[in-house]
Amino acid sequence: MAYRVVWSPKAVEDVEAIAAYIARDSPSYAAAVVQRVIEITSKLSEEAKQGRLIPEIEESTIIEQFAYSYRLIYRIESNIVTVAALIHGKRLLYLTE
Repeated sequence: MAYRVVWSPKAVEDVEAIAAYIARDSPSYAAAVVQRVIEITSKLSEEAKQGRLIPEIEESTIIEQFAYSYRLIYRIESNIVTVAALIHGKRLLYLTE
């Protein structure tokens, strides 16, 4: 099944903020993280279910994949995959509706 992939405004902000933060110390690592996020999201239309269920949430439609030490979190609904957030793996996950 092919999914349509959309980015939430929050996820776009997360990627920009994380890239800017990492780039202060290592522009090359910042570029690598962003590149990995792009690689993962470019495959979501065909491979959305390849990620893992998020341990803190018992919800089969919310999935994550790792881009280095960052959690790329997305939701599958119908034929749409929404990229919801990018957070550091050590950060606590808080969900709001």
